[in-house]
Amino acid sequence: MAVREKTFSFWAEIWKLALQALLANKLRSMLTMLGIIIGSASIVLVVTIALAGQRYVVEQIEGMGSNLVYASVVTGGEGESLALADQINPADLAAVKQGLPRLVTAVAGTNEVPMTVSAGGRERSVNLVGVTQEFNQIRNVEALQGRYFDPDDFDSRAKFCVITPELARRVFPSQDAVGNDVQVGELHFNVIGIFRERTGVIGQTEIARESVVIPFSLLRYYTGTDYFHALYVRADRPEDVQLVTRQVAEILKSQHRPGAQYRVQNLAGILETARNIALGLSVVLILVAVIALVISGIGIMNIMLVTVTERTREIGIRKAMGASHDAIRYQFLMEALALSGTGALAGVLIAIMIPALLNFLIGFFPEADRVVVPVSWLSVVLAFVVSSCVGLIFGYLPANRAARLQPAESLHHE
Repeated sequence: MAVREKTFSFWAEIWKLALQALLANKLRSMLTMLGIIIGSASIVLVVTIALAGQRYVVEQIEGMGSNLVYASVVTGGEGESLALADQINPADLAAVKQGLPRLVTAVAGTNEVPMTVSAGGRERSVNLVGVTQEFNQIRNVEALQGRYFDPDDFDSRAKFCVITPELARRVFPSQDAVGNDVQVGELHFNVIGIFRERTGVIGQTEIARESVVIPFSLLRYYTGTDYFHALYVRADRPEDVQLVTRQVAEILKSQHRPGAQYRVQNLAGILETARNIALGLSVVLILVAVIALVISGIGIMNIMLVTVTERTREIGIRKAMGASHDAIRYQFLMEALALSGTGALAGVLIAIMIPALLNFLIGFFPEADRVVVPVSWLSVVLAFVVSSCVGLIFGYLPANRAARLQPAESLHHE
């Protein structure tokens, strides 16, 4: 018990002397901590930014469907032009549904035709997109105003359409678009809803900023085109994606003449690439932050060496009064640890407050309510531990130098 009390008293005295020394030079201590504050905050913020970027990209892909398979015709065969019979058609859609009943949950086809609409007395180019019934399940369509198509709309050939918010603002700048008619080329459609895709994947969507979407049956009636530019299949489980991709390719080959080539792809490769890129960027940026911490550690070492020189006489007096080499060494190590630890704590708190503030501000923007800036608590712990260790490592040389000073030489130092 006595040994424990003596040990506690020893370390309490060491900490007291270290803090007194730092408080005696407040400005110098604060400037020395500045590098550690920046370095530790950088580690947390770098990981936070990397995680936010990775989460956003992955959510975009997964929102579209990491279990999505899409197909399109490439050529009619080697040396042959593309024929109408080579196009993906409703029979292919039905064959995929019937051939893979347990592996897929939705199948849809789309076809788009470039058209124009009149907005503000000017003609604007738009995409007129025909979609089949399960398109909204595959593309996560959300009705912002009005409604989306119901099953009867696909069967009745009613002249209904849904449009994008950008087109609604262009064509109906001062009135509600829902319930009004829009002229697309020579055709007239009644707007029943304004929609958006909850998430979209770059290069994998027919929906442009200004698009008009109608049932495929209606597009076929007006244009006479009975084929799809793209076929989409949603696998039941992500682990079934590769099998579904192969099966869809085989079904398309069996449905058409030999030699016709089809591109059947999925988003698994894109998803894995996005994750690898995010991981690589995280590693690189963390290394940059660690370099900043090392530079800060060198600054601590330099300041501590200057401090040892300035306090040579004080060290001599303490040794003359019976202080051991270890007591002197531990005092200067505790000063370095206090500098780095306090700087690390301040940096971590700043780094946590910035994402929290961003998340608070994002709440004021309706379109950004799905975006959350995450904080990795592992990065918080890592930043604090690494920053504190930097102080101890770079503080050892000055502490060891102070411990080796001889009392007689120290007392004669001016």
